Formats: sequence, structure tokens, C-alpha cells
Amino acid sequence: MTGMSIAEELERCTTRCRSMDAPLAVRLQAFADDVASLAPEFTEIVERMISRLRTAEVGQSAPRPGEPMPPFLLPDQASRLVSLDGLLADGPVVLSFNRGGWCPYCRINADALAQLSPKLAPRHARIVAITPDLAQFNAELRADAKADFPILTDLDSGYALSINVAIKVPEDKRTAMTAGGWDISRSQASDAWVLPIPATFVIGRDGIVLERFIDPDYRKRATHEAILAVLPAT
Repeated sequence: MTGMSIAEELERCTTRCRSMDAPLAVRLQAFADDVASLAPEFTEIVERMISRLRTAEVGQSAPRPGEPMPPFLLPDQASRLVSLDGLLADGPVVLSFNRGGWCPYCRINADALAQLSPKLAPRHARIVAITPDLAQFNAELRADAKADFPILTDLDSGYALSINVAIKVPEDKRTAMTAGGWDISRSQASDAWVLPIPATFVIGRDGIVLERFIDPDYRKRATHEAILAVLPAT
């Protein structure tokens, strides 16, 4: 017995997984394994939710490769408005939907995106992250990850809902999250309990989707290899 609470244990696990010298998928799986070991009942609830989402084919109607990415105008972590058109004027965009800085998987992913960002420079591409969290929380996430890319606020997941990559958190999952210390109503300033699926879209300068990663299992994220494969150096 360590004498630590589950929340403290998971924070320690998050720190360990963030610092691992390993591919993103390995770091994410390591944290998922820690959760399964420390909180098996929580993992069972997650598995049931994911199974329901897969059966309902959630996210599958989102923009596909070859289709245009709908425009957006959203505030960044400093409350400056950012548009997709404005971003594309400078080159391709890797658009990453994340649940928020409270989510350990998103913190691990933000670290990985920060590591990926310099590799996109030769491809004249940039990363943009989106969460439903308020600007102050996105600013904290950005600083924590030492990221050089903007993190935009999608209030109540409005944009994510419009492209079919957001869900209403089921009641059993909401109860389990709250009991575990993850009350997202604070960072979102909303009791809607709507979260995006952690989807990633690689968008060409013409606004057409080149590649997408969509998985209702928030423990999985797009790999660097898949992103770089569709953004050849020029």
C-alpha cells in the first residue's frame, strides 16, 4: 500500500507515461493499463461506453478524405479569434480534437503533438488543437505541454457536434468521472457534459481532408507516422 489516493496514483502514472521515451501509442496504452489495474470498475464502464459508441458508428459521418472541412472561427488560449481559412492560408493544418487538460490521455497527446510540431515545419504545416475547455484552461494545457501551437475553445463542443465528432457523456460514465475527481463542468463552465471524440484531421491547403483518425476509444490517438505520411516534405 502506498497510502496514496487513486487520484494521486493516477497523477503519478500520468507523469510517468508522459516522460516515457516511447511512441505515443505505447504511452497511452501504459496509462490505460495503469487505470485498469487501479480502477477496474471504471475501466469496465469505459469499455461499455466504447462498445455502444462503436455499435452506433459514432463519428463515421464526419468529413472523410477528399471532402471539404467545414470552416470555423474559434477563440484561442489568449481569446484571439482563429479561423480555419486563416490557418490554411499558411499551409496544411493538422486539426486535433481533445477532451481537455483535465484528461490524462489528452495531456499525454499534447506532449506528443508538441514533439511532432517541429517535424511539420519542412512540410509547411501546423498543428491546431481544439477542446471544449475555456481559454484559461487551454492556456494551462498549452504551457504544460510546452506547445507552440494554438489550442482553441469549442464552447459546448458546438463545432465538434456540427461535424459529428462529439457525444453526450452517458450517465454512468459521468458518475464515475465525477467520483474520480474529473468534473468537466468547471473547465467547460457548462453542465452539458458533451465531449469530442479525440479525432484528428489532416487538411490540405485547399481545405480538403487528406486523412482522418476517428476512434470513439479516447485512449487511442492518431500516430505521428500516419500524419507525416500524408504531408510530404517540399
